[in-house]
Amino acid sequence: MPIERRLVPFLRVARRARNADASLPVTIQRQNSARISDRGAALVMYREPEPASVTHHYVPADGGRILVRLYRPEGRGPFPLYVFIHGGGWCAGTLDERDSRCRAISFGARCVVASVDYRLAPENQYPTGPEDCYAALIWLVDYADELDVAPDTVAIGGESAGANLAAVVCLMARDRNGPRLCHQWLDVPALDLTCSQSGFREVADGYLLDRAAIDDYLGHYLPDPALATDPYCSPLLAADLTGLPPAWIMTAELDHLRGDGEAYAAALNAAGVPAQHLRLAGHIHASFAFTRLLPSSREYQSVAIAALADAFAR
Repeated sequence: MPIERRLVPFLRVARRARNADASLPVTIQRQNSARISDRGAALVMYREPEPASVTHHYVPADGGRILVRLYRPEGRGPFPLYVFIHGGGWCAGTLDERDSRCRAISFGARCVVASVDYRLAPENQYPTGPEDCYAALIWLVDYADELDVAPDTVAIGGESAGANLAAVVCLMARDRNGPRLCHQWLDVPALDLTCSQSGFREVADGYLLDRAAIDDYLGHYLPDPALATDPYCSPLLAADLTGLPPAWIMTAELDHLRGDGEAYAAALNAAGVPAQHLRLAGHIHASFAFTRLLPSSREYQSVAIAALADAFAR
């Protein structure tokens, strides 16, 4: 299927911005990306309903602290908890860029959404990102009573690099006898950092997330390229996937990472973990979130939120 036609002008603008930033330090690229995303969000994403409250909490993490933003729906708790991890190649992304999405999830699934502001590479390379996210999960469950959330009804998810971190936290929680998670929601996930899955052979460059950009992100994130085979970097390469939470996995047709999500769903199912995989036809890496620009994105968001609500109800 060809690319969604409404994405063509977006791609043209995004390519110009990326080319202009290509020679800049990653920290400057991060600032530029955040400015562009903040301006562009109103054009491509719906402004979602206001939650009953939005609060901020500082959570201790190894060597520092991180910010967690909580979105609370109307009504009385305790509410289910969804831990959300933004994308950005482990090097970029902000809580504000996914504010609208977190509002939609909180409203649609009647849950508290905890959006985690983990520390970014290259200043904070692996394993800081996953350890920050795991520390946030532990803190949220430990303070469940004060936060008015149900500690036994907790899900986690993210987008792209954030989906990688969410899948890693699921492994950590299992391996460390941590909190029980009822659902993992992985959108366009990076799950094999050796870049060995089928999407890298089957999808051409030119759809926003090119191979060179992926290599740059990995170079900033991993202090040693050999770490790419570590399961806490590449969950797909874990020797044992049993005992993980059921998974909802979405991939985009025109995305180098599409094979990662497809292979992970198959591997989870083979390990006895229920996993559902959905591929969005005509979509590029980030376009599933373009709920104002693309009707198919709005429909996908509704279906995925309904799947999360169903997981909470089980």
